[in-house]
Amino acid sequence: MKIRKALLTSLTLAFALFLNSCAGAGKKDGDNKKLTIAMVNWIECIANTHLAKVVLEDKGYSVELVNADVAPVFAAVAKGDADIFMEVWEPITHKAYMDKFGAKIEKVGTVYDDGRLGLVVPKYVTINSIDELNDVKDKFEGKITGINPGAGIMSITQNVIENYALDYELVTSSEAGMLASLKRAYDKNEWIVVTGWKPHTKFTRYDLKILEDPKGTMGQAESISIIATKGWSETHPELVPFFKNFRLNDEQLGTLMLAIESNPGKEDESARKWYQTNKEMIDAWFKK
Repeated sequence: MKIRKALLTSLTLAFALFLNSCAGAGKKDGDNKKLTIAMVNWIECIANTHLAKVVLEDKGYSVELVNADVAPVFAAVAKGDADIFMEVWEPITHKAYMDKFGAKIEKVGTVYDDGRLGLVVPKYVTINSIDELNDVKDKFEGKITGINPGAGIMSITQNVIENYALDYELVTSSEAGMLASLKRAYDKNEWIVVTGWKPHTKFTRYDLKILEDPKGTMGQAESISIIATKGWSETHPELVPFFKNFRLNDEQLGTLMLAIESNPGKEDESARKWYQTNKEMIDAWFKK
């Protein structure tokens, strides 16, 4: 079933990109008003991507969004099937993808510079460090609830399991599935450990903590970068300032994510309202 889901996701992206390429087959080289932005189903990526979409549409651009797992998204940007991806965690989480596709992509901005990965538990859980997990294995039923298998945090968490010799199973799911599991456990005051990252609305909705990582396997603070197809900046110089200046702090990103998450199925509407509230700041991003 997991293999089938991954295949369907990849086929969805491929089909969307095929349609997009067909639609743009007659596009002239000088027509820079069309943009394809790839995204993954992580709330901060959904929020940032939809914000970029509605802002650029307000400026007269036609923006197409394509959605898939991380691996096909990197491949799409490297091939030029997608122009932009706004969720590259550096220098650790997406290192393997940057090493593989680095020669075919370029960095065009940094959305956020205090991103953190970790194993996350509710604050009522009485342990504070990863190296205490084996002592309370039964409390967690020997499971760490993860997200989609292609995500960088999954391979890093597997390294954590090996480095700390944890007697735990890393359960693949999706961000939505992980959040549903977290909510169920939290509402019942049950113990649960999930793969987590900051920024994320779960830290606003629930009283959580990131377990200490004495060995540093999860890494330190990371940046969330924006990448584009190699040479994109030269063909879209008028948009370079926008993506270069596209930067949000904890409060700004937190309110944007909550607005998006609280209105499912109406991401553009929520992003547009947030844009109107912060229009002066965002419009200034287009200035060099």
